[in-house]
Amino acid sequence: MSESVATGIAAPAAPARSAPVPAKALGVFALAMINVAAVLSLRNYPSMAEYGWSSVGWYVIGTITFLIPVSLVGAELATGWPRGGGVYAWVREAFGEHVGFIAVFCEWSNNLVWFPTVLAFVASTFFYAINPDLANNTTLLFVVMMAVFWGTTLIAAMGERISSSFGSFGVLAGSIVPAILIIVLGVMYVVTGKPIVLPPFTPTAVIPNIQLSTLPFIATVVLLFAGMEMAGFHALEVRDPQRDFPKAMAVSATIIFVLTVAGTLAIAIVVPTKDLNLAAGLMQAFQAFLVAFGLDWLVAPLALLVALGGMALLASWLIGPALGLGVVANEGSMPPVFAHTNRRGAPTGVLVVQAVLGTLISTAFLFLPSVSSAYWLLSALTVTLLCIAYVAMFASVIRLRYTQPDVHRAFRIPGGMVGVWLVGGVGLVACAFTFLVSLLPPSGQHVGVAPYAIFMLVGTGVLALPPLVFMRFRRASWQPKPGTATGA
Repeated sequence: MSESVATGIAAPAAPARSAPVPAKALGVFALAMINVAAVLSLRNYPSMAEYGWSSVGWYVIGTITFLIPVSLVGAELATGWPRGGGVYAWVREAFGEHVGFIAVFCEWSNNLVWFPTVLAFVASTFFYAINPDLANNTTLLFVVMMAVFWGTTLIAAMGERISSSFGSFGVLAGSIVPAILIIVLGVMYVVTGKPIVLPPFTPTAVIPNIQLSTLPFIATVVLLFAGMEMAGFHALEVRDPQRDFPKAMAVSATIIFVLTVAGTLAIAIVVPTKDLNLAAGLMQAFQAFLVAFGLDWLVAPLALLVALGGMALLASWLIGPALGLGVVANEGSMPPVFAHTNRRGAPTGVLVVQAVLGTLISTAFLFLPSVSSAYWLLSALTVTLLCIAYVAMFASVIRLRYTQPDVHRAFRIPGGMVGVWLVGGVGLVACAFTFLVSLLPPSGQHVGVAPYAIFMLVGTGVLALPPLVFMRFRRASWQPKPGTATGA
């Protein structure tokens, strides 16, 4: 650890490496909405609805092995080390600069191959409000995707207050409201005796079918709740982190679990599995419900709201890891372009770089049919990259209990060392297991186990290890000028 606990981690810097201290603008509600925006993805509902009642069992597995551990660990780390950089600051305290850099870089680099999928969801949902057939026009789809991507990047560049307000409004109007609405419509649909395509409930129907062919799906389930630590990247902008972080974690975890389970079942009630479109399944369910009640005129407004929710999801992942990487760059571990911030304290250097790279990947995905299979494999790399970041995070909370036991934590994982080992250990095992099963090709993919595993390992290394290259070749010119970088 190159800096003492008292000194802390430097905040993202301005072009002259002397950024103003961000305003303390965030409270419990804003923090909770940051997490909900990062995790509550309506676009995941259709893929889980395919599993019917057993989706509940899968969600319980994800909640026990990941959602609860990452929420508890995030609350302890954020209240013990409420500094800019989030995961970077926490892992660095435990294992040093190199490991912290790798952890936050993995969170950032996985976004580059994830951005096109959420952008395609937003654009397709937007077209559902006008004419769903327009989504088949790849040129028009790409134009809307880029308008959303660069528009959201511009919002992130406007600073914490504006981007947080957009995220809070977007998640409320575009994720929570539609999620509640589809649940209410589902209940009304059942109560009024309309035909249900979901088989009758039985206790055994909830039990997931775990076998060799479904093991890769476990990787998806465990990381359905990835992003619960996102609020930690905004620790410098929180009015009272010691009080607000634990409350925000509890609120966001409850909202996410309840809305996710109920919303998934609502889709399974009305849309037959054979007819379920994974991209448009949510709007399929809305249309079926609204037509049944003579409210089909609401389909278009709802499509716009859901698209807004997708933008809020995008915005949360777009700015969070960028803030962490901006902290790394401000400390001189990356070229100065990554350390560039504007007068509002936004990491514009990182935002522009990731927007350019995301645009290039999106272009290849849309216009080169031969890369569709390669893109699918790259998307699978997001799981392994996130596993690396979360393994480092879970290990950090355990190590810091030994190396810095006297640091005040407003929230501590209950149960002393046994509790922290249990919670951190469950998360560690879940992420390690997820990483391993991610090396297996999913069913339906005609590729050998060995070639697939080699591709995944090499690809993960390429996207996870650039920090070691930056650290090896960093220059004195990358360092901030003495007296300009302030601790947090």
